[in-house]
Amino acid sequence: MLRNRVITAVGLALAALAVIYLLPPFGFALAIGVVAVLAAWEWARFAGLHAGWQRGLYAIAIAALGVAALAWPGLQVTVIWIGVTAWAAAIAGILSHRAGRTFSGWPWIAALLGIAVIWAAWMAAVVVRAAPNGAHWLVWLFFLVSAVDIGAYFAGTTWGRRKLAPALSPAKTWEGVAGGAALSALVCGGALAALGRLDAASCAVIAVLIAVSVFGDLLESLLKRQSGVKDSGTLLPGHGGLLDRFDSELAALPVFAVLLPFV
Repeated sequence: MLRNRVITAVGLALAALAVIYLLPPFGFALAIGVVAVLAAWEWARFAGLHAGWQRGLYAIAIAALGVAALAWPGLQVTVIWIGVTAWAAAIAGILSHRAGRTFSGWPWIAALLGIAVIWAAWMAAVVVRAAPNGAHWLVWLFFLVSAVDIGAYFAGTTWGRRKLAPALSPAKTWEGVAGGAALSALVCGGALAALGRLDAASCAVIAVLIAVSVFGDLLESLLKRQSGVKDSGTLLPGHGGLLDRFDSELAALPVFAVLLPFV
């Protein structure tokens, strides 16, 4: 299992680097769009859309919205803020679920949430890539999120005792979160320090992105439990579906697009 995860992760990392650094802006936007459409296909099950034609229409809706935002670039910032707002609402729902209150599992809410967060992540990737040194910043962000995931896995399996959210994801622990946060802060904070860009504002940005990435993982766990799905898909050996691998990136991308001026 771990071997498959590592092989798949390395392959994804190489593919991501090629897309980020080698494709022109329009090609990059289309490549991310393909990922967004596949993610929408998987998300449709969280919204109770199980028939192939239903999932296809949901994916087509994401594609149409993305093309519209690419055609009218002024819309992209608005879409990103829609995504940030959607994540704020989702985080509130996760916290209320942990407190014992019922998080609304109505299918139409899951459907709207998926459209907002996938659309926003797509546009955020495009906007960040177009910023000065944008390709480097995207890689930095993916290192941050990956470090959270890797650190949490090894720290959790080694020292994990206290459950983070047993009703959502019994395997996640506070010790794992601490390990992931420490590794992420070390790697990405160290990179900024080497560039002479580490200050109070950038440290705050790193802390926010780490927290958001954790909630991205928890949201997918919540939606999978509500929809009775073990994995979002089977596309990635050792990981499951695209959403099982990129759930944290979905959350981090729009937030990072907003916070990029402060790094």
